Amino acid sequence: MQSVTIINPNKLVFGENSFAQFITDYTALGLQRLYLVTIPPAAAQIAEGLHTLQQQGVAIQVNDSIAGEPSFNDFEKLLADARAFGADSVVGIGGGSVLDVAKLIAAQIKNTQTTAEVIGIRNLKERKTYLACIPTTSGTGSEVSPNALFIDDSGAKVGVISPFLVPDAAYIDPALTLSVPASITASTGIDALTHCLEAYTNNFAHPVIDLIALEGVRLIARYLKRACNNGQDLEARAQVALGSMYGGMCLGPVNTAAVHALSYPLGVSYHVPHGLSIALLLPYVMEFNLPAAPERHAQIALALGAAPGQSDIATAREGIELIKKLISDCGLPASLDELNIPFDSIDKMAEDALKIQRLLKNNLRPVTQQDAVNIYRAAFNKVVA
Repeated sequence: MQSVTIINPNKLVFGENSFAQFITDYTALGLQRLYLVTIPPAAAQIAEGLHTLQQQGVAIQVNDSIAGEPSFNDFEKLLADARAFGADSVVGIGGGSVLDVAKLIAAQIKNTQTTAEVIGIRNLKERKTYLACIPTTSGTGSEVSPNALFIDDSGAKVGVISPFLVPDAAYIDPALTLSVPASITASTGIDALTHCLEAYTNNFAHPVIDLIALEGVRLIARYLKRACNNGQDLEARAQVALGSMYGGMCLGPVNTAAVHALSYPLGVSYHVPHGLSIALLLPYVMEFNLPAAPERHAQIALALGAAPGQSDIATAREGIELIKKLISDCGLPASLDELNIPFDSIDKMAEDALKIQRLLKNNLRPVTQQDAVNIYRAAFNKVVA
């Protein structure tokens, strides 16, 4: 059996009152200058806790300027701000983009490497600053992963991937997700499900990761629609958050594959939110990959709630239909047509997707440019010639 390396936060707190536990834990560390990357919607929920820290003598610099997928230019501005503040700790409270920025700030604030030098896999060699991540959405799993994604100067989406980006501590409090709108709950939830699904149906799949990947699929498939229908359903929020955390745990040892690679051009060129681009492509990449691993896709289908069919292929196809139904039931678009993406952009998107070999190498079937074209056409609900 091939080896697998799993690096999780030194401390992981999940469940009710996790944010309060963060306040207690942070106070005990004796740190004095906290640089907080967050989002305006979280302000009311975290205000009392931050006031407690300030009463303990902690100086807090809040930056809530990250509104979408971050660029390296965005990151450099916040890094300069954190350095000028003299931060001895960095905390991210928000969605995946906020957490990614916080993670790289913590790594770079005292690092001798330039930003250009740390881009890529395992190029970042150190982090000397305390880092905690607290998600307010259930999607990227960034709070437990070694990944941080940014838009570079050319408009491409690139990653900094390093064990030094895994936080010292992660606090997942489902109560912080209660105010997330249904549309964002849906798209981030499908993204989290896809992290699990692509880890299980992957060239580098591993039995240790298979367990949490299948459980992540099961939890999100069962509870996502409930969380979308009633944002105050704390049980549903907690179960989706747990599935999202499992998805993040899959990213380091195994990572994602063609769904994510093909989604990047939609985000970069047409500013389609990441989770939505994943939802639009997932069923069609599953159909493409199915012949390469019917048994694996059948197991995914069972986790999604399908009844066993007469064959693995039949079971797996039922799973794909369940994915389509879940996406529809959660109110997400079913076709690229609905987003007014130009049909004649397919060739360029396919060309750009083929550049994401760090993910495509994980895919069960090799993806040619024509394959990518065909998948995009399917996502437009157009007949493939």
